[in-house]
Amino acid sequence: MKTANRLQKFIKIGILLLLLSPLATLAQTAYKLSSGKNNVVKVLGTSNVHDWTMTAGNIESTGVFKFNSRDEMVDLSTLKFTIVAKSLTSGKSSMDGRTYKTIRESEFPKITYQLTTASVTMVQANKYAIQTTGTLTIAGKTQTIAMKIMALVNADRSISCHGNERLKLTDYGISPPSFMLGAMKVGNDLTIEFDLTYSRSAQAK
Repeated sequence: MKTANRLQKFIKIGILLLLLSPLATLAQTAYKLSSGKNNVVKVLGTSNVHDWTMTAGNIESTGVFKFNSRDEMVDLSTLKFTIVAKSLTSGKSSMDGRTYKTIRESEFPKITYQLTTASVTMVQANKYAIQTTGTLTIAGKTQTIAMKIMALVNADRSISCHGNERLKLTDYGISPPSFMLGAMKVGNDLTIEFDLTYSRSAQAK
C-alpha cells in the first residue's frame, strides 16, 4: 500500500512538472531602442517632379521578446513605437513645413504604432522572420497594417530589426498635397522603411 501511495505521489509530481515545463523554458525579455545605435525610420514618396525622402529624428520604441531554453526567439508579445511628427525632415524646410501642415502636426504631434499579433519563424541561426499585425496612427486616423520584420539576434544579445511597408495617404484621411501652385503633385503611395536595434532594458539585465 505504501509503495502504491509513493508511486501515485511521484506520478502527480511528474505531471505537475510536465505542465509547468513550457512556462519554465520561456523567458520574456523587455527591450528598448539602443541609444548608441543608428536607428532609422524613413518615409519615401514620389511626385510628378522627383522622388523624396524624409527621415525621423525622434523615435521611441519598446518591445517584449520571448526566448526558449535554447535562447531561440519564439515570440514577440509587445512592440510599440512613437515618432514625433515634427522630427521628420527632408533637408528642405519649405517641404517640411508643408508636410507638417498636411499631416496636421499641430493637432496630432505624434505618429504611433502598436503591435496586436506576431508570428516568429526561424530563418537560420539567430535570424528570424516576424509576421506582424498592428495599428498605425497618422494624423489622428488609425489603420490596421500587416508587416514583415526581419530580426537578427546579435552576439551581445541586442536585436536588429528591419523592414518596410507601403501605405496610402488617403487611407489616413490625407489628400496628396500639391506645391508650387500645383506644379508639384505628391503621389498617394508612401513606403515606410525602418532599421532599428533594441537592447535589453535595465530591469531585464
